[in-house]
Amino acid sequence: MQATVLENVRADKVVDARGMACPGPLLEAKRQMASVPLHGVMEVISSDEGTTTDVPLWARKVGHEYLGTVADAGFWRIYVRRMK
Repeated sequence: MQATVLENVRADKVVDARGMACPGPLLEAKRQMASVPLHGVMEVISSDEGTTTDVPLWARKVGHEYLGTVADAGFWRIYVRRMK
């Protein structure tokens, strides 16, 4: 999805992992996904650039839908739809 579309997505769960080093943001995303309703959206906020690769790879591997990433001032917002 384009960044302008993602900025209007309402997340069902926001995981604020700013300040965590790898693999902290990914582990927190994995842990929190269980609390997202089926077909709901989780937003992962991270200041660790590695998260922009790790979360999409994990999402695709386990069968969730990676929606996209938006760069912000010093951090990234990564959006994933729970599919199972």
